[in-house]
Amino acid sequence: MSDAVRCGGIIMSPVVWRVATDRSKRGVVQEMSIYGVSFDMVGKQPIVLLKTQAGNKFLPIWIGSTEATAILMKLQGVETPRPMTHDLLSDMVRQLNAEVSRVTVTELRDNTFMALITLRAESGEIEIDSRPSDALALAVRVDAPIFVDDKVIEDSALEFDEDVDDTDEVVERFKEFLDDVTPDDFAA
Repeated sequence: MSDAVRCGGIIMSPVVWRVATDRSKRGVVQEMSIYGVSFDMVGKQPIVLLKTQAGNKFLPIWIGSTEATAILMKLQGVETPRPMTHDLLSDMVRQLNAEVSRVTVTELRDNTFMALITLRAESGEIEIDSRPSDALALAVRVDAPIFVDDKVIEDSALEFDEDVDDTDEVVERFKEFLDDVTPDDFAA
């Protein structure tokens, strides 16, 4: 095990480490923030809406109900008597003397968004494959920055021509957009 890499108290095999580091070869990314969580009125599925820090581009990502609840609970400051799954994950990362340095939505493949959670540990950075919904639920708990690959933004984001500061106006426009859109509309 001389080639093993230590992450906090966890020893990772060279194969796992190599896979994690190979995923880091990606394009230019933009920082985004969670603008809100809404529901697709057609499919009755939750959607998390990310907004670019610089500009008026919004990226809708369809997510599961459990993850939507996890994100909303944290954004609204709801405390639970026992740790929920994403709280447990953030506690585990902290107990291993690591931190979530960022989450990144890396691509859209076969109508499915892909993401990475980047951990910073004593041994360096480790990237872990994740569903965007879980990565975002973790990011809101640890206050980690959220990034999205430029290609994903270019292919899948919505852009408003003028600056929109009024949340109600953005939500209204987004609802109009959702009336006719399906996840297949975001396929490459």
